[in-house]
Amino acid sequence: MANRITQLRTMAAMLPAAEVAGLARGVATLPTVVLPGGPQKGDGGVVRVLPGYMTGDWSTVALRAYLRSLGYQVSGWDLKTNRGDVPSYTAIMRQKVATDADRTGRPVRLVGWSLGGVVAREVARQAPADVQQVVTLGSPVVGYGQYRPAGGPGPAPTTQVRTDQPIHPRITALYSKSDEVVPWRAALDPDARNQTEHIEVAAKHAELGVSAPILRMVGEILATG
Repeated sequence: MANRITQLRTMAAMLPAAEVAGLARGVATLPTVVLPGGPQKGDGGVVRVLPGYMTGDWSTVALRAYLRSLGYQVSGWDLKTNRGDVPSYTAIMRQKVATDADRTGRPVRLVGWSLGGVVAREVARQAPADVQQVVTLGSPVVGYGQYRPAGGPGPAPTTQVRTDQPIHPRITALYSKSDEVVPWRAALDPDARNQTEHIEVAAKHAELGVSAPILRMVGEILATG
């Protein structure tokens, strides 16, 4: 627990003040996310949860715990800190997802927060038979640098529009106009060939993976896919 608190403080030190407040607000809602005796909505399938830039599986503990409580087999990405190397992470995660799919005989759901969502999309693009569904939380799916405020914080600007190959698994992209890390326009998928549903939420970027209303929304989205 002490280590996680230290990690949260490290993440907070990299964020604008409004995002730090959002993180605290989201964490404060966590005790309400699981209602004792609530219905199991998961179908027992595998869900992989991928963290954002300069964070790791520690940042998605609450999200994974909630999805596990719904009845899914939930894993992190098991790659320590996300340092922004999307191509390398995509190759590794593609193998992990293939192993999950082979083991269970079912395609895998992917949930990615921020840059983790970029990796999730690329895995789905390259291995559509192994991926059932993708949910992204404030993920910069188009040229991040195009929208980034001068001197603003956020993930390494390595993302760009890809039109060479569409993504076939269904994508649900959550975005927020109050996001001060990833500008909301960068989180909108411009490729009409992708089956992307965009959902606007009221949350700071740092809230997206810890806010009880968002976690419940992710659970509902996965239950439809």
